[in-house]
Amino acid sequence: MNSAPGSMRGPWLAIAAAAALTAPALALRVTGFSDEPVVETALYGIAILGAAFLLGAGGELAEVEISRSLALALIALVAILPEYAVDLVFAWKAADDPQFAQYAAANMTGSNRLLIGVGWALVVLIFWYRQSRKPLILDKRQTLELTFLLLATAWAFTIFLRAYFLDGSLNIVDTAVLFGLFAVYIVLSARSKPGGDEHAAGPMAALTRLSRGRRWTVIAGLFIAPALVIIAVAEPFASSLIETGRDIGIDEFFLVQWVAPLASEAPEIGIAAYFAFRGMGTMAMGVLVSAKVNQWTLLVGSLPLVYMINLGSVEGLPLDDRQLDEFLLTAAQSLFAILMIVTLRISWRGALALFVLFVSQLFFTDSTIRITFAMIYLGLSLTILMVNRERRQAMWALVGGVVRGLRSIGTLAQPRGG
Repeated sequence: MNSAPGSMRGPWLAIAAAAALTAPALALRVTGFSDEPVVETALYGIAILGAAFLLGAGGELAEVEISRSLALALIALVAILPEYAVDLVFAWKAADDPQFAQYAAANMTGSNRLLIGVGWALVVLIFWYRQSRKPLILDKRQTLELTFLLLATAWAFTIFLRAYFLDGSLNIVDTAVLFGLFAVYIVLSARSKPGGDEHAAGPMAALTRLSRGRRWTVIAGLFIAPALVIIAVAEPFASSLIETGRDIGIDEFFLVQWVAPLASEAPEIGIAAYFAFRGMGTMAMGVLVSAKVNQWTLLVGSLPLVYMINLGSVEGLPLDDRQLDEFLLTAAQSLFAILMIVTLRISWRGALALFVLFVSQLFFTDSTIRITFAMIYLGLSLTILMVNRERRQAMWALVGGVVRGLRSIGTLAQPRGG
């Protein structure tokens, strides 16, 4: 079935506009026409924003070819590729200059907390406003994402405890465990059948009417071209961001933790917000929950691996006291967020709690205050489990799902047939 020319114009214009955002940064990368860190940071950040939109469009278009769970995982993965690029640059540089280790941890923890504190909250509040004050209901199939998010969060607490009391680093064990979790998550996500055209309802929906061959050509272009842009600008963006902090007197750790994730997280949050605005709350939260699983497994596990490759030695990425505080706070927020949606339903009150707690601790860098907020998250989580029977039962059911998920690993590893 062919679409009318007008229906195709919107997606192509959006793609062209996003591509145009990358042009100034590419020109800067080739010609070096500016040596002002603030200008460079802005142009490279805008390019990452444009490239991430293109990646998100490619993932959305690929949705018609694969299962919904796998589509959500893919959209989330490609949308946070800029986050990977920036964070892995810091991890790579840390092998040559130890001060970059703190920036890798800062960017990772900042993006994780921003995703929940702003992304999840924004989607729920938009949906609530647009849908006559109704709570956002998740699909039962999304217990898969919640199961692996709980597993990754549990492992994050062990990283904090081990790093605090033992070796003080992210190491190869973390890489193996977190990569393993992500691999099983993807395999289980792919078990469903392809969803078909009826699942494509986002900005790129009109392009699903292209022939399958042309559609795959567009998908490939939307993956490859922005990926090359991100590879080109990730390193200078990271460097110019730090230089900007030094030039204007702002703590570089703060800039890396919050300014860089604003650029890299904006596309996936924007895609999810669009879904919520259209009333597709399940899809909206699915994208963001899957993005959190991606970041909490593949991204965290990649940091020590990249560090070791450049170092040429099997040594863990060092974490100092400040980074450990950030790790604990991020894990505590993750646990609280799971409890907010563990019943597969979240109201405006839950969204407001996520947002207020996030904003309240945003500008406090003192270690004692960070630990205090971590304890608040953990205290609230414990209180909810004690007084809210529905959430307590749902959490136990999710833990049961974790056990079944772990058992399925053995099933997947066994050969079929007699």
